[in-house]
Amino acid sequence: MPTQLRSEEETQQHIRAGRLVEGLEHMSPTYLEGIKRILTVSADTELISAPAYIRAAQDAPNLNAFGSAISIVQDEIAHAHIAYRLLEDLGVNKDWLIYERPASLWKHPYAFDVPLDSWVELVVANAFYDQAGYVLLSDVYRSTTFGPWKRALAKVDKEETFHLRHGQQWIRRLVQDPEQKAKLQRAVDWMFLLTVEWFGLPDDKKQHGEQLSYGFKGKSNDQLRQEWLRTVVPFCEEVGLKVPAHYDEQQGKYVLDVPFPARFDAANKRWLLEQGPVSWDEVLKRWRERGPMNQELVASLQRGYRDLYGASPESRAPSPELVGAAR
Repeated sequence: MPTQLRSEEETQQHIRAGRLVEGLEHMSPTYLEGIKRILTVSADTELISAPAYIRAAQDAPNLNAFGSAISIVQDEIAHAHIAYRLLEDLGVNKDWLIYERPASLWKHPYAFDVPLDSWVELVVANAFYDQAGYVLLSDVYRSTTFGPWKRALAKVDKEETFHLRHGQQWIRRLVQDPEQKAKLQRAVDWMFLLTVEWFGLPDDKKQHGEQLSYGFKGKSNDQLRQEWLRTVVPFCEEVGLKVPAHYDEQQGKYVLDVPFPARFDAANKRWLLEQGPVSWDEVLKRWRERGPMNQELVASLQRGYRDLYGASPESRAPSPELVGAAR
């Protein structure tokens, strides 16, 4: 017999009393849809990083470096499994979500739709993207009201620190060589602003307020963005890499030195800053259209399942309930 969901008031009373939400029996419909949404973004981000990182790891300078990259990939797959398994407990068809969902409906950050083509780009991704993931998931770990996710993230939180330190250590090593430093700078030039985008819409344009009101996370998008900048900008300054941001004493926060948001030429990995700032509506349009690697990366994850079971057009047709959960 299906579990009876709670009313909004009952769910809020449960949370205000300081109790964790352990399952459907503690959730209102709005809480359920909200936690499915944030879990889907987290799961998709972890899983899509695996083929993205494997692609770049082919350029590893030695076998030990390749092994370290594969270890990170294994961690990312395990982290994704945690979130997808929790979604399954909430009534989502996990197999459809991973293996049959069209690539355009995946909810990972746009940055992963731009190819990582070298070892240098991989280690910058570890230092930037994994730092962003650490900032986001650490906040969830500290603040979330969803008990099963909070407990699972105790392991994830520790492993994400290895990923970002891997990137930082390799950058410190490579930056000593002028040729490698130039390659690092070219990667930073396009990856830095993509990671600034990672945290989503600014607070005054945020679409899903339940993430804070229901305690799925503790900090807003702009607060999390600032936390990332407070770590990454000083690190880049320390190793001699230029980033378009600085700390503004008067405002008491980091500010960008270039138009933002801006147009991005994904094919050439170049920001069209000379064209000036664009609206967030234009950014959302780019995100919805996905980037050049979207289809290829998702297909690499789904290929084995399709080879084994096949995938008819009917089986791939998205259920309205599942599509709603994945937005």
